[in-house]
Amino acid sequence: MLTLLARLLKALNSESGAWALAIAFVLGMIMGFTPLWRVHNLVILLVALLFRVNLSGFILSFVLCSGLAYLLDPVFHSIGFAILAAESWQPVWQSMYDSAFWRVVQFHHTITLGSLVLSFAFAPILALVSFWIISQYRRRIQAWFNKLKIVQALKANRFYTIYANLRG
Repeated sequence: MLTLLARLLKALNSESGAWALAIAFVLGMIMGFTPLWRVHNLVILLVALLFRVNLSGFILSFVLCSGLAYLLDPVFHSIGFAILAAESWQPVWQSMYDSAFWRVVQFHHTITLGSLVLSFAFAPILALVSFWIISQYRRRIQAWFNKLKIVQALKANRFYTIYANLRG
């Protein structure tokens, strides 16, 4: 866990793009909110690996959002149930359920559908907010933070040794 945090701090302090970190947080949030063993999570993991997003940010976001997902499961269920119970959508859901592909995707489960819809609705907000936070951190907080006495004391710590020895 220390190595993961050190890599995230290294990415925050590096010259890598703030959007790459923001997208990593978004992909981790989507994967964390939705049930893990679903086909769409394989697609998200493939996108994260193909586009080389920051894996430390992705994993951290996934872990935090997975924990938060247990608290939000009743909300996910109610959203998914409302969408699946909509009378006008019944022919669509029935035809999707009749297809083997859509049954494997499991959009007919209330928590899967509700969490995916809520994740996609919240994704642009998280992307913009995390981009803004990363930009503000780099612009204002990073230099001030490094001057603090406690930070200078922590640099003599094992955590800073792990952080300083990371490559890439």
